[in-house]
Amino acid sequence: MKWSKIVLISLSCIVFNACQPDDDANDLDDNDATDIVDINDIPNNGNDNNTNQSIVELGRLLFWDPVLSGGKDVACATCHHPDFGYADGRELALGIEAEGLGPQRRLLPGSNESFGFRNSPTILNTAFNGMDENGQVNPDQAPMFWDSRTRSLESQALQPLLSFEEMRGHAFGEDVALDSIVNRLASNGEYVALFNAVFNGENAISSANIASAIAAFERSLVATNSPFDDFQEGDQNAMTPDQIQGMNRFMEIGCGDCHSGPMFSDFELHVLGVPDNNAIPESDRGANGTYAFRTPTLRNLDQTGPYFHNGVGRNLQETIRFYITARGNGGNNGNGGGNLNLNPNVNRGDLAPEVRNLNNFNNNDIEDIIQFIEALNDPVFDREIPNNVPSGLNPGGNIN
Repeated sequence: MKWSKIVLISLSCIVFNACQPDDDANDLDDNDATDIVDINDIPNNGNDNNTNQSIVELGRLLFWDPVLSGGKDVACATCHHPDFGYADGRELALGIEAEGLGPQRRLLPGSNESFGFRNSPTILNTAFNGMDENGQVNPDQAPMFWDSRTRSLESQALQPLLSFEEMRGHAFGEDVALDSIVNRLASNGEYVALFNAVFNGENAISSANIASAIAAFERSLVATNSPFDDFQEGDQNAMTPDQIQGMNRFMEIGCGDCHSGPMFSDFELHVLGVPDNNAIPESDRGANGTYAFRTPTLRNLDQTGPYFHNGVGRNLQETIRFYITARGNGGNNGNGGGNLNLNPNVNRGDLAPEVRNLNNFNNNDIEDIIQFIEALNDPVFDREIPNNVPSGLNPGGNIN
């Protein structure tokens, strides 16, 4: 993978520096795009997951192996596939008792199950979840999931194994799910050898080590070499004039109040008032019943739709237009999408002030902002799919 560093952006400076990037990134002072951070400098829960390729490769196998699911037919990669920017291209996740990949995935005939109740977020750049504008990140406290209900990639990695709808299914109860998966892996000679080698001991297969390996692989999935990053390093031709104009409007409007820092996210919970997805029988009340959801990254955004926590933003035009509606400016059906109305369970006064205070935001800004978002794309990231996994099952589960 061709990546070794990320440029840490002081977004408040973008508008003033956008048309004249410094010719020498090394000359930038503390008030500009100041710092360079190497991935190997980021702490990692006490594990050497950043530099130990063997644990990354073990994590890759586990990520793709459906042996971790109750029915042995769903893998982590089922809903986080490189073809969709490590998301799944669906409004709502679809795990157990289903077949197919991405938008073509469907419930099996006769299934009594239902769609998952949230959109599958990308896991690209989750190594940097929680990173602040100064490039500081505590991996133990990194917020995960749309409602930030767990902290750290290690904690996140085990939750889908426990979830009935995602991976567990009917095979075993939640209280014995992790022990059952450990026993499965412990009966596989190849996994026994791999875990013992990677974790330097016998009987090394445990839920903690499963989580550590999957988290190590997820931390290796980075996409931070975008035209915007090159532009900030001094390449004046890296972004088009339209993208620069969109970047200026992005900041002038106030989008950067939430989509801030190197990952274009403050990683905080905000009430946006996004309407419910009609495929979900009950209203999704978000974190602590407040209708608050975590700010997603904007990096590689056009590869990871649909958008919002429940996928109701079908495209970028519709998604951006929602903020105009939420602010109270109305909107129209032009520019490639319809209107999303405010969730009737959320009062406008309860919306995040960052949304209510967006400045002079109207439909004429939508295409400009999309141009800027496209400058945040890095198409070069690890897309490797193992030819086989130790269980002998189909990598990725029932996706063919």
